Amino acid sequence: QVQLVESGGGLVQAGGSLRLSCAASGLTFSVYTMAWFRQAPGKEREFVAMVNWRGISTTYGDSVKGRFTISKESAKNTVYLQMNSLKPEDTAVYYCARARAGTYSRESKEYDYWGQGTQVTVSS
Repeated sequence: QVQLVESGGGLVQAGGSLRLSCAASGLTFSVYTMAWFRQAPGKEREFVAMVNWRGISTTYGDSVKGRFTISKESAKNTVYLQMNSLKPEDTAVYYCARARAGTYSRESKEYDYWGQGTQVTVSS
């Protein structure tokens, strides 16, 4: 049974930093693309970042490029999202997700397992 458990969310002031973690179990972590998405109240789910199965290729959404960094540590079955220079518009629930086998996509429909989400709130 695949499980993804996010942690690290919280309340931070604008300009601050947070690091989110996503611990995975029940899957061969090293062979899948992993990604972070986010969803703010009243808005559609938005792609944030993804990292390929080898942990070498990364892709970011335009709104977070240059501020966020995704990484994965296969030995710990964990993917991270380092978020710097946070803005109030980054406030959302952040979700970790696993892509379908063989895919590298920013489309949420290509992800078959999702965590429960962790709230990030950035105050101005």
